[in-house]
Amino acid sequence: MTAGGRHTNRTTPPSNLLDHVVALQSQVLCVLVEISRNTLRAQRSPPVTAANMKPTSFLSALALGANGLTLPESSFQTLRPRLNINDLLALISELFPVNVTLEAAQDLISTADQALADAEGFETTRNDVKDGVCGDVLVIFARGTDEPGNVGALVGPPFFDAIEDALGSGYTLAVQGVDDYGATVTEYLEGGDPEGSQEMASLVTQAFTDCPSSKIVMGGYSQGGQIVHNAASLLPAATMEAVSSVVIFGDPDSTKSVDNAETSRVLIICHTGDYICQDGDIIDLEHLTYAENAATAASFVVSNAGL
Repeated sequence: MTAGGRHTNRTTPPSNLLDHVVALQSQVLCVLVEISRNTLRAQRSPPVTAANMKPTSFLSALALGANGLTLPESSFQTLRPRLNINDLLALISELFPVNVTLEAAQDLISTADQALADAEGFETTRNDVKDGVCGDVLVIFARGTDEPGNVGALVGPPFFDAIEDALGSGYTLAVQGVDDYGATVTEYLEGGDPEGSQEMASLVTQAFTDCPSSKIVMGGYSQGGQIVHNAASLLPAATMEAVSSVVIFGDPDSTKSVDNAETSRVLIICHTGDYICQDGDIIDLEHLTYAENAATAASFVVSNAGL
């Protein structure tokens, strides 16, 4: 995928992909039980990575659609203190559809993403710049396709948590998600939402004006990577040269440079086997597990910020 809308490597899923999914409400409870089991298994199992996780097909409960999977908030509150990155990756492998096209999986991805956010207690909307909040590091972040809020759940929140850990108690982090950005499959196939791209460029400009002492970071995941590339091309060269770091996870435009950004300040992370990074539209486990790179990306950000 490029900003010009070129699209290759599209694969049509089997027509009967969802034909035999049994949409029983009782299976929602199975999701909760499985999450609890994963949490317990993680205490005695080796670290979970994209390489050693067993890919799963759709959870039947997710076939109920965006309004069918209602996860009681109270059921997850006890999980939050115990979940770590390995538990998060295990949970992703259970919740998300894999090895299907974005078109086929978009509703299920949205539902699973919200379930993940609920399970982890993630904030999927961050508006620090719009609320007048500046940090020592200020991240402008564009979520992936079909993710909730304005920063999503799969990558944004784990990345922010990792930056806060890397900064320590002596420094602060502010985050602004990209609004006015539909994050739809259609926009992805066209090279990234133009309105979202313009909104990100405007937010970066506002951040430099309102927060002159902050180290500005541009970040994105999946289609959010397209938004970063597009926004960079819309911004003046002097603005991009002042950006502290650019970090993109699962970048559809991974073969392209980020316009006017210093190469040493750009980190593009693509997993081997991630079809989205290969200009395709197949969602596989490799594309869903970039949370495991959050700490590496955070170290890059803090190092470039000189903090």
